[in-house]
Amino acid sequence: MITQQTIDRVFESARVEEVIGEFVQLKKSGSNFKGLSPFTDERTPSFMVSPVKQIWKDFSTGKGGNAISFLMEHEHYTYPEAIRWLAKKYNIEIEETEQSDEEKQQMNERESMFLVSKFAKDYFHDVLLNTQNGRAIGLSYFKERGFREDTIEKFDLGYCKDEWDNFTKAALAKGYDLKYLKSTGLTIVKEGGAEDRKFDRFKGRVMFPIHSMSGRILGFGGRILTNDKKAAKYLNSPESDIYHKSKILYGLYQAKKEIAKEDNCFLVEGYTDVISFHQSGIENVVASSGTALTPDQIRLVNRLTQNITVLFDGDAAGVRASLRGIDLILEQGMNVRVVAFPEGEDPDSFAKAHSNAELKQYLEEKSQDFIEFKVSLLMKEAANDPVKKAGLIRDIVTSISKIPDGIQREVYVQECARVMDISERVLFSELAQLLKKGAIATRKSGVGQDSNQPPPDYFQEQTSMEAIKGGKGKLQQSINQLNILEKEVIRILLLYGNEVVDFVNWVDAVDERGRPFLEKEEYQNTVSNELYLNLQEDEIEFTNEIFRLTYYELIHQLNQEEKIKVDHLVMHENPQISSLVTNILMDEEKYNLSDWERKEVFVTETVKILPKLVTDAILNLRRVLIEEKIKEIMQESQEQKTIPNLEEIGNYTGLKKRLFEKLNRVI
Repeated sequence: MITQQTIDRVFESARVEEVIGEFVQLKKSGSNFKGLSPFTDERTPSFMVSPVKQIWKDFSTGKGGNAISFLMEHEHYTYPEAIRWLAKKYNIEIEETEQSDEEKQQMNERESMFLVSKFAKDYFHDVLLNTQNGRAIGLSYFKERGFREDTIEKFDLGYCKDEWDNFTKAALAKGYDLKYLKSTGLTIVKEGGAEDRKFDRFKGRVMFPIHSMSGRILGFGGRILTNDKKAAKYLNSPESDIYHKSKILYGLYQAKKEIAKEDNCFLVEGYTDVISFHQSGIENVVASSGTALTPDQIRLVNRLTQNITVLFDGDAAGVRASLRGIDLILEQGMNVRVVAFPEGEDPDSFAKAHSNAELKQYLEEKSQDFIEFKVSLLMKEAANDPVKKAGLIRDIVTSISKIPDGIQREVYVQECARVMDISERVLFSELAQLLKKGAIATRKSGVGQDSNQPPPDYFQEQTSMEAIKGGKGKLQQSINQLNILEKEVIRILLLYGNEVVDFVNWVDAVDERGRPFLEKEEYQNTVSNELYLNLQEDEIEFTNEIFRLTYYELIHQLNQEEKIKVDHLVMHENPQISSLVTNILMDEEKYNLSDWERKEVFVTETVKILPKLVTDAILNLRRVLIEEKIKEIMQESQEQKTIPNLEEIGNYTGLKKRLFEKLNRVI
């Protein structure tokens, strides 16, 4: 286990804006940063990061927390994994306590697969650089491809010896379980005979490790070096719990910072295309690894930029087969441009044959809008054939119909009309028919319904619908008032707990004639003490478990240090407490950013009305608890079929009335 001292150092060093900036493109917004949600497919930024408070919140899903909770949400790390990732990022040495055998056994399946994959990456890389066989075959191949040693290091390239079980033997000798060698696809096990036979999947291949966005090894691509026509030129890891080819982009880990910086991503097809571009100084490039482009892959890029430039080989047949990917990019609301290389060239060969400056100049000059590209590509086939030309126009309008933004669609229609020399009216008519067909198909399939509705927030107030007997049977929404009031107490403690204010208390008194009245009593106290003493006096227990745990943490701080330290709760090891605290803080941050004064809406500062806010929270909580008690008495008498205790109900009703008087309300 990781020591508490190491965890404390990680929390002290980690900057939430730096951590999240590796996964999300953030833009400055006042004292905060904003970006697109990495958890939903949104087009309007609703993701906020506060460097001052070191917290984040995604308003589209309600998720929020600190740097640790972001890694746990985004990368699906466990708490220790997130700590390790941050420790590596900030060069913090991890100190560990002794692990028991039981703790070692509890390591989950995915973590074991990641460990095996990392060992494989290190082993293949070591074989490539430090063995005679690896240098003579694997390293020679990479050098012939023009890759420098610093590039080989950057991409962790390796070599698997051309022996049946060289890697498998080495992994087993190091204590790695055959179960995980098999589940990651590194080892093929053939059952039968006296003993199962074990083979290295990638024997005799140079190795291209495939990283996640955070740098973990998910799988491998291996290229054969012989002319064996029966064997596949490239071989990938099989699908597993950690490797899903359709959800991965090769080179994204190495490219993510540059993609965000350049606000553009070059999309190529193969591993060597990516590596050659990096050597030429263009690092904002990723590869689909020879597979047809998928929405999941596009969404990975969309977290960093909304601009994709697709780079096509000079092979016309390959270009036509890849055109579907453009429509998928447009569907995601992204901007797409296209660059085609000369016939017989691909990004890898072109980068090697030209200087860095020439490559950059070519990409700038040859970058085309997708309409211009489609027209230039397909017009040769259409020539003077009106039918084929009409088909080309429909093809382009179909692509335009994929764009979700109405204004963008109109601009593209106008551009298409200009390029194809056809009236806009005809194109808009065709577009309207396509959009109508798409809407009908969506309704029939049920796909996309309520797609704009964010998932429920864990801390959102729960509601229930109850039918009213009689009448037209209308439904009435009954809000869980206790949940709302308990959350309000937590909110006040977090935001204003340390404030010292002047309170007014109304106490029961009797005048000279013996008539009861409420007498005003003034005193000074901190907000936290006032709430704590009143809740303790009434022996009030929170009904919501997370609110209760958070309240206990706050009171523990008060008892220990006589002050509330919100940052300790933001960094709390319980992710639910951290998430609740972050949600409350970021909701307040968003409210403050509304700039009400600019809109000529003048809002009273909360600090000025704190006494009333605190008193109302206490009195309302008491009132609701009394109402619940009356309901409980009535329900108990119904179940037991007895007359309710009218005296007890009368007493509670009297208390409720006095509370309303203190709240300046009328029953």
